[in-house]
Amino acid sequence: MACDYKVLTEKQQQLDKRYLRMAKIWAENSYCKRRQVGALIVKDKMIISDGFNGTPSGFENVCEDKDGKTKAYVLHAEANAITKVAKSANNSDDATLYVTTSPCIECAKLIIQSGIKKVVYSEPYRVDDGIQLLKRANIEVLQIAIDE
Repeated sequence: MACDYKVLTEKQQQLDKRYLRMAKIWAENSYCKRRQVGALIVKDKMIISDGFNGTPSGFENVCEDKDGKTKAYVLHAEANAITKVAKSANNSDDATLYVTTSPCIECAKLIIQSGIKKVVYSEPYRVDDGIQLLKRANIEVLQIAIDE
């Protein structure tokens, strides 16, 4: 039975938007005031990990210093999702990362090393060096606006 590529593409686009909306909801778990970011790792149509930006386990849930600057040890949502899957029985080979903000260069390096093959995001980060690195590594990168 032949599959209609256009229909599959439309279905995938709908799924991509749904997962991004879920990542946006997950971002609400963040205690960060400047920006709340959420991430989901999906493999074989299953969410295998999630993350949001925040402090390491056991630290106070305060992301910014008294001047409003993000503390150096705050983890990005992508890093939290990747390290969470690393501690599980799953792996992220050939998975898709859905994240509300495009990855920075440091998270892009983690994404490459983790075997993730596609990154879908909704909002651009202030610099695009992470996106450029992902593209250089032949990782599919897609920006999609989240429907409110």
